[in-house]
Amino acid sequence: MEILGIDIGGTGIKAAMVDIAAGKLTSDRFRLPTPENASPDAIAEVVREITNHFNCTNRFGCTVPARVEHGLVRTAANIHEFWIDTQVDELFAEKTGCDVTILNDADAAGLASMKYGAGRGRNGIVFFLTVGTGIGSAMFLDGQLIPGTELGMLTLRGQAAELYASARARKRDELDWDEWAARFQEYLDYVEYLFAPDTIILGGGISRPKRVEQYISYLSTKAELLIAELQNEAGIIGAAYAASADHQ
Repeated sequence: MEILGIDIGGTGIKAAMVDIAAGKLTSDRFRLPTPENASPDAIAEVVREITNHFNCTNRFGCTVPARVEHGLVRTAANIHEFWIDTQVDELFAEKTGCDVTILNDADAAGLASMKYGAGRGRNGIVFFLTVGTGIGSAMFLDGQLIPGTELGMLTLRGQAAELYASARARKRDELDWDEWAARFQEYLDYVEYLFAPDTIILGGGISRPKRVEQYISYLSTKAELLIAELQNEAGIIGAAYAASADHQ
């Protein structure tokens, strides 16, 4: 079975058809720029263009960079506040004529990892952390997603952790990899203190192999520490899987 997955980002909106059984893209990725006025209606127009491109007439999955509860946006840490209280699933369904499953982007990437990637077979408490412009999180208990965590918003040294320990913070403060790893280690220590996870999976930009080798030797966790495998395709694959009968 193939389902369309759409991943909404700050600069681009990416999509592809996904083989749900294999967790693999079955089409080339199609990308359109995120509108400068990234309002819900403007994004919905781009989503409509994408569904038309793929001739989608039934169901698709779509990520948004916000906390989502049953298709309703609750927070706007990484998108404009006018998204708050938008029933995005209904908006996109009306615009496209398709059924749609909406979920947080980190939750989608985490779902993909647990089903098809580094998280396969891991039980207990698993955290999937996407580290890039910010820090996103997805939490799983015995393989089941507990949606809506925002662990990048934990307070660390008097500010949101993602402002202190994200990849963007490394570039902003011109940190060497060992200096950034020391900051990120503080963050991991805090997460472990609060939740005592069994496994932590690192995804996002820092999961690229050439970057991993720059910092991984500086990190130490009580939890099993893994690197995500699906990289840039994780959001698309997770969105498609979330919309599938297999996940429903």
